[in-house]
Amino acid sequence: MAELRYNPLLDDWTMVASNRQHRPNMPQDYCPFCPGSGKVPDHYEVHQHDNDFPALSPNPPEPDPVATALYRTEQSVGKCEVILYSPEHTVTLPELPVDHLVKLVNLWTDRFSALSQDPRHKYVMIFENRGAECGVTMPHPHGQIYAYSQMPLKIRAELENCQKHFVSTGHCLICDMNSAEQEFEKRVIAENEHFLAYLPFFTDYPYGLFIVSKNHKTSLLDFTAAEKRSLAELLKDMTGAMDALFDKLFPYMMVIHQRPVNSETVEDYYHFHIEFYPPLRDENKIKYYASSEMGAWAACNPHSVEDTAVHFRAAYDRYLRKEGRQK
Repeated sequence: MAELRYNPLLDDWTMVASNRQHRPNMPQDYCPFCPGSGKVPDHYEVHQHDNDFPALSPNPPEPDPVATALYRTEQSVGKCEVILYSPEHTVTLPELPVDHLVKLVNLWTDRFSALSQDPRHKYVMIFENRGAECGVTMPHPHGQIYAYSQMPLKIRAELENCQKHFVSTGHCLICDMNSAEQEFEKRVIAENEHFLAYLPFFTDYPYGLFIVSKNHKTSLLDFTAAEKRSLAELLKDMTGAMDALFDKLFPYMMVIHQRPVNSETVEDYYHFHIEFYPPLRDENKIKYYASSEMGAWAACNPHSVEDTAVHFRAAYDRYLRKEGRQK
């Protein structure tokens, strides 16, 4: 079964993909993403691979005959891709050189452009799940891309609120957030010429980092070569700092938020940013999304980000020392 089911309570769609229950946990002696597996090229640096267990596909089956006037269904149109960061089985994002990460950013850009060409696609989301705490079943470092035929609810809410702010103030909301964080300073972790990294005032995760373009850009397609390199540098540094927080592989969910495709024009009021949702609140403690948070979307951060930012900056300093790049 593969279909979309409409949720009339939220005006949203649920992906039903029963084929994904058969996703394997990889044995220690085999990885389909390593060269020589027969699944990927024998030689590559970064690589796009169609997901073997997609929730969305270009030619999906017809939905099961269970729809009613109230409970609508749609075909699960879209695309699910895997983005391999490196042929190395254990080398994670912060361990890759910046030149290599620039190639990854360029591949993300190329795939965003290509997936935007299908008029059925409404939103293209680039993301990574890292660590067993986030349900990762494939240990080879990789990210994913989903092209959705329905606008995801969270993105829709972001777009609506950014538009409201623009109408009432004439400003981009995320540009104003950048200015507020730079003025306050204490939640800022790092910055370079083109990007700013901070724990936003409202984040519901203790280490819920945002990486935001300093210039008002809406997608990877808008970035110059210099901006793409700056993004690669800050991605490397911030994920490296995360690993330095507790001296171990730091789990996170990373999502790139960009403009929609094949729909409304949002260039005036939307703004490229990357959100991290790291489930750790301490070295061995998980920040769970519990009943109130799931049932009411009433977010609760167990720590003040003004406090966790101190720990994050200290970890960033340790990472830079380890790299021989002390500020």
